[in-house]
Amino acid sequence: MQGTKVSEEITVAGQVTREQLHQAVQNGFRSVLNLRDPDETGVLEEEKEIAESEGLFYLNLPVRKERISESLTTQILAEIDRLPKPALIHCASGIRAGAMVFMHLATRQGLSAEEAMNKAQSLGFDCSHEPELKQFFEHYIESQRH
Repeated sequence: MQGTKVSEEITVAGQVTREQLHQAVQNGFRSVLNLRDPDETGVLEEEKEIAESEGLFYLNLPVRKERISESLTTQILAEIDRLPKPALIHCASGIRAGAMVFMHLATRQGLSAEEAMNKAQSLGFDCSHEPELKQFFEHYIESQRH
């Protein structure tokens, strides 16, 4: 199963296939959080049905980079807390999923935005080519620390 293991409880990936969902179950995953908008190109249209037929808890909370908000982020981070673990969290390329997972990690572990960004980069996540997302990431984490 392709993806980056962020912790014992969370793995981040790009778009998953039917085979990867099956493999996720074989690897012990219990849930999938899909951050893709159903209108995006390249989505697995039957993903919910496939995941649930494999016995996975499935949730789709669409995140569009141009419409990201603090309230949506707070909702997603709360859902990450509630997901049966281990959880697979994905979007198209893994960038949005990675940002959400590292914001979750930062807010739950009291990390600064810089510490969270360094941890993300050490695992291969780099949103420097997504300046708006990087700015939101930093702002959200710092706003939760006060």
